[in-house]
This record gives sequence, C-alpha cells and structure tokens, in this order.
Amino acid sequence: MIRIVYILLISLMSIHTTAQQAWIRINQLGYADSSVKVAVLVAKDDRTFARFNLIDAGTGKAVWAGPTLAAGAYAAFQQSWRLDFSSFHKEGIYYLEAGGVKSPGFRIQNKVYNGTADFILKYMRQQRSGYNPFLKDSCHRQDGFIVYHKDRSKDSTYIDVSGGWHDASDYLQYLPTSANATYQMLFAYTQNPQSFTDHYDAWGNEGANQIPDIIDEAKWGLDWLVKMNPGREEYYNQLADDRDHAGLRLPTKDSVKYGPGKGFARPVYFITGQPQGEKYKNKTRGVASSAGKFASAFALGAIVMKRFYPAFAQTLVVKAKDAYAFGGQYPGNTQTLSVKAPYIYAEDNDVDDMELAALSLYQLTKQKKYLGEAIQYARMEPVTPWMGADTANHYQWYPFVNLGHYWGAQLDPDNRNEYLSFMKQGIDKVVERGKGTPFLNGVPFIWCSNNLVVGMLTQISLYKKLTGDQRYNEAEAAMRDWLLGCNPWGTSMICDLPEKGVAPKDPHSAFTYLYKYKIPGGLVDGPVYGSIWNKLIGIKLYAEDEFKDFQSSLVVYHDDFGDYSTNEPTMDGTASLSYYLSSLQDNDIQNKIYDAEGAVVKLNPGEKTVYFLFSAHEFGEGGIKILDALKAHNVKGNFFLTGDFIRNKAFKNIVQRVVREGHYLGSHSDRHLLYADWSKRDSLLVTKDSFQRDLDRSLLALKEAGAHSGEWYLPPYEWYNKETVRWCKESGLQVINFTPGTGTNADYTRPELSNYRSSDSLQKKLFEREWEQGLNGHFVLIHLGTDPRRKDKLYDHLSKMINRLKALGYAIEKLPG
Repeated sequence: MIRIVYILLISLMSIHTTAQQAWIRINQLGYADSSVKVAVLVAKDDRTFARFNLIDAGTGKAVWAGPTLAAGAYAAFQQSWRLDFSSFHKEGIYYLEAGGVKSPGFRIQNKVYNGTADFILKYMRQQRSGYNPFLKDSCHRQDGFIVYHKDRSKDSTYIDVSGGWHDASDYLQYLPTSANATYQMLFAYTQNPQSFTDHYDAWGNEGANQIPDIIDEAKWGLDWLVKMNPGREEYYNQLADDRDHAGLRLPTKDSVKYGPGKGFARPVYFITGQPQGEKYKNKTRGVASSAGKFASAFALGAIVMKRFYPAFAQTLVVKAKDAYAFGGQYPGNTQTLSVKAPYIYAEDNDVDDMELAALSLYQLTKQKKYLGEAIQYARMEPVTPWMGADTANHYQWYPFVNLGHYWGAQLDPDNRNEYLSFMKQGIDKVVERGKGTPFLNGVPFIWCSNNLVVGMLTQISLYKKLTGDQRYNEAEAAMRDWLLGCNPWGTSMICDLPEKGVAPKDPHSAFTYLYKYKIPGGLVDGPVYGSIWNKLIGIKLYAEDEFKDFQSSLVVYHDDFGDYSTNEPTMDGTASLSYYLSSLQDNDIQNKIYDAEGAVVKLNPGEKTVYFLFSAHEFGEGGIKILDALKAHNVKGNFFLTGDFIRNKAFKNIVQRVVREGHYLGSHSDRHLLYADWSKRDSLLVTKDSFQRDLDRSLLALKEAGAHSGEWYLPPYEWYNKETVRWCKESGLQVINFTPGTGTNADYTRPELSNYRSSDSLQKKLFEREWEQGLNGHFVLIHLGTDPRRKDKLYDHLSKMINRLKALGYAIEKLPG
C-alpha cells in the first residue's frame, strides 16, 4: 500500500499539459497539518479563476473547496491567485484543481520535513577539502603559502591550512563564509539537538561515532578556523583566488599552480586591515568583520564542543577572547580579493559580527561587560541593510541574518525589547516589500537571493520563538514554500529535495557536469534580476531552457550548468538552512508538550502511547522486578540513572540488563544534586560549572556502561528551572519530566509523611486521569527503589498496570533518540 501511494505521488508530480498557459505552484515536500497551506496559481493569458478544489489523489474526489484570491500580474504572468487551504487538516496525498488546471501531488502530514536537516549535510561533506569523503580521497593537502603577511620574511612561506570546505563549485575557501557556516551549524544544534542523527563518523565516512553528524561537520569547520588563526593577531581570510577558475575538474584532480616552486600549494591571504589586490583592489578598512566571525565561532564552539571534545573546546576559549579583542582594536570590514575578474565578497559591515561575538562570549564567560558592548554594536546596525533594499553588492551585508539580535533578546533582559524591535523592523521591511505579490517574497533578487530568503526565514522563526507573535506566519510559509517549489518556475531550490520532484539536477558543478555525480542538499544561489543576469561575464546556457516560459525581465532562474549566477550551490547558504529545517522537524516530527520551565512532559499526544520512566539514585531493589515485567510483556522502558547508581557494584546486574535488553538509558545526573530552591524555583543552588561537571561525570558513567548518546535528561528530584533547562540544551540534552497529574511519582512517600500515597491510590489516580483525559503521550514515572520504610512498592504492580494499559489500547514505548 505504501508503494502504491508513493508511485501515485510521483506520478502526480509529473502532471503537465501541452501548450499550457496556467500552472499551480506548490511546496513539493508538502505541508504540515497545522501550518499555513497556500499554493499560487499563475497564468500567462487572460482568464478567471473564482474557486479551487482540493482533490484526494487516491479517490479523485474533491474533499474541500475555497475561493481564490487575486494577486495581479507578476514576472512572466498576466495574472495570479493565492489558493489558501490552511483550514484543511486531514493527512493524505492531494492535488489542487482550478478551471481544469491541476497542481502536482503533495502530502499533508506533520512529518514532511523529517530528515531534511541531516539531508543538507550530504552537500557539506561533499564540499570538504583536505579529505573528501564523497570521493574517498585527499585533496589540497599542500595548502598553502602566505601572502601579505605583516612580517615580510614570512611571505611565500608554507603554512598548514589544509581542510575546511570548498566555498561553492569552485575550490576557493573563505574565512567569512566558512566561519558563518560553522556558527550556523553549531547554532542549529543548540536550538534543536533532537533533529540531528548520527550516521557518519568525524571524517564524513559512513558509520556512526556516537556524535551527531552536524557536530562532526561543525568540528571540521572549527579545525580549519584554528589553522587560519595559528597565533595571536595572526589571522587569514582567504585560501586560493580566482586563478582557480581554470577549467572543470574534481578537487582531487586539481592541477592549478599559483606560482613557480610552489607545487600545488595555494595562496593564503593574511588579514592586514588594509586594501588588498592588484588589478582589482578591494575596499578593506579594518579587521573586525572577520575577527568577529572567528570570535563567535570559537566561543560557541567552546560551549558546544565541551561535551564531545573537552580538551579541544578549552583551546577555543582563549582564541575567542583574542579574536574579539583584535576586532575591537581594529574596527572595520575585511573583503575578499580576486585576481582575474572583479567578483569578490564585498562585505561592508562589521558591527553585526562584533555584536554576535560579544554575546557569544557572554554565554561562554558570563562577564557582563560583553552585554554592554553587544547592545552598543547592535544600535549601530539595528537592521541588516539588505532588508527592505532593492539591491546590494555581492555579500555586501553579511551574514544575511544577525543572530546577535536573537541572543541579545534571549540573554539581556534589560535590553530585550530593543533587540526584539530590531528583529521586527527587519522583518517588517521585507514583508512590506513582498506585499501585493503572489509569492509574498520581499527579498531583492541579487546574487545569492536564496541565502537572503533563508536569512529572513531564520529571523521570523526566531522572533516567533521569542515572542509567540504569529502575525508573520503567512510570510514565513510563503518564503519557505518559495524554496521548495512555490515560485514562478515551480522548482525546489535545494538539489534533489525532493529527489523525484522538480529540483536542481544540472547545477553549476564539475561533479555533475563531468561525472554525473549528484550533489544532494546543496542550496543553489537562486533567482536574479534580469538586469543583473544580462550583464554577467561568461554566462551561457548549455541546454534548452526548460523554464523559458517563466523567465521575465524582472527575474530569471535556470537549472543549467552554464548559469553560475542562479544555479551554483553554495556551502554557506546550505549550512544556513540547518537551523530552519531543524526547527521544522522539532515542531512537526515529534509533537512535544512543554511545561513552563521548558521540560518536555508529553510526546506525540495524538498517539495512544505511554512512556514509562524509571529513575534511581541510591535505591534500586525493584530493578530486577521491573526488568522482568517489561521482558514478560515484550515492551521497552526508559531508565534514568545517576552516575552513583551506575558505579554501585550492587546494581551492576541491573545496569547491564538495561543496556543488553535494549531499553533507553539516560542521565539522572551524577550525584543527585538539588538544582533549585523548593520554594523559590528561579533561585539556583548550583553554579553552571558545578552543574556541568556533575553532568559530564554522569555522561561518562553512561558511556562506560555502554549506553548510546541520547537526547533526554531527567533532572534529580525532577526539579529544575528555565536556566538549568537551558544549560542542558547547550549540552545537547532535552529535559524530560513526568506528566503532571499522573501521580505515580509519589511512590517514594512513606506512611509517616503527610504526603504519603499508597500504591492503590497512585494507580487509582493514574487511571482516573486516563478516564478523564486519556494518557496519550504521557510520561509515567516509577522509582526503581524506595526507602526501606515504605513497604508498599508501586513497582510490584507494574505488570498489572501494563496489562490494563494494553487492554485500553495503549502501546508502551521507548523514547526516540
């Protein structure tokens, strides 16, 4: 049945009509059930579409109908309409129909973005330099020789800067884009760690290494950044230059030589803070734009990598502080340079980089001076200048989104509202510019316009996360859908996403052009103004333009190898997608219900599933009984144990059975510390350092016990606050807790206590809850052991509880991850 449905979806995606004059553009991945769902109907002739139908692809019958909303002429089209079917929520496969015009098929399902955040990492691995896991071979191992060093005796001498990523389809490498890509991936992990899986090792080869693949990729970037900063006030901004553009070849077959006696070594350009270049001199006027990017990547790297590579993380702390100080000492921008053609990354701003660096350092050090400096930088550039503009130079205002504003609103309560106003101003400018157009896309169609779309999606998503403001949902959906097919050309802008749909298949890349290798996951540059495209040097199409009917003087896009301006994938643009796609997975794949402190207290409440949580610290006499009951019913449980419990030889058999029998095993801390005051929850009783040391010890105990790295953490005493939840998130862990109202967590109470609850009363409360509300997605907590003074043990009743739940139709499940 699944195969039949899949074939049906693919066949529907191929619908076309000879001499067609009207088309319905959709998000080809589909639509989450709860999201805004809008398609766009465009026509090249004069006709009227008053209503449209949503058709069940399996039956061919209309299941919903609604009015069209006229949006006027746009680009190549005389008329356009927006087709809003947001109020329809039933999962399935559908297509839209209006006046005989049919859309491709699409899904409505909450899992449509499942796996997309990991999917784009395929392109990142394929872009690796030094060792390329896709080609299973090394490349550019002789990099590089120094140019423009302040100490002239070091000019032309060798320095090891092999590694990192090739920037796009050429093999140049830039600090600005690489540092931004590294930060973006680290940021995505801090926000949505549960969205990333582990299928590749640190070298990018297939095979899990107990570290999420996005962390492996970010580490690859950090390693290269460290090489590009070998000493204090010694920073490099660029590796190779446009002499690289000397014909198509794979990076492993690169034979370009940059100077006599240099072999295949490539030039690496020292950051001087002064203009560089000969024929095409750039407009560098300082170092802060690049130094700030070094600092922010090092600072967030030090935070995130502490869990995975603690010694390496420690080395980044000093580097982050030094880079920030260097940027403060020499403010201004550093631009890249070219030798053969006038195309560079013409970055003009630097205060955004220093703002993000200051806030990243505040997270790392908790020194309040960084908050004061950050808001000063933020006020110098409250809105990234491309937002609302009609045009800009190539990478003139970079990065395309200022994540510093998000961190400022998150970390600085005194200036939170000001940071939020900055974010809102930028969003409003872009949204206003897109008003009245069918696709609501208000970004300027300059080179790498898709990167701007991703930047705006990121800003809207984070603003909504901070404020709960839903007013930009339609604009967000429009720009998201633009990247996935709801645009004038009806194509996704991400290579092979979806693989069987309309997506870039002939990108500007030697991999595809010479060897027909796919480059899945790469975000292509995107549409440009016709006025820009017509003036570019060396542009020509190698095949008939499949989108010729949709090109206009306003904007063009070609899925053709020859169009390096619209169809070349970029490494930094792709990496910048990691946050947004992972946020969609977080919201749509696992439907999580949080408490006020940020802990997950229900999972997938739409499913008839119960998760048993078993916790233990000093008592564990019921462990064997619990394991026997689970085994007898052929179900899995979720065990959260302290490091003390795991190291206790008396419980060795329990721990071994938990691992051997495939139950979930997570941390319950190391020494069972009380994190927060019982009466004043926001008052911490631990420092971040003591918390982290305790957590690290517990994770080490889990690893030594044979547990795989997981995402869930049950705090000691099941007591925590927003701050400790955030600390856990920085370590890649999501706090979990029993579902309020289940009551079984009181199985530790003793008869002499005023809050004593018998096992019968606890079971009664649980099943009263089931009768009144159901237990879908509930977490039911039972302790592995209790004080000997309690004789009435709830775990003795576990088998009976499981029987009763099964009889009511519930599945007993293991936590994902």
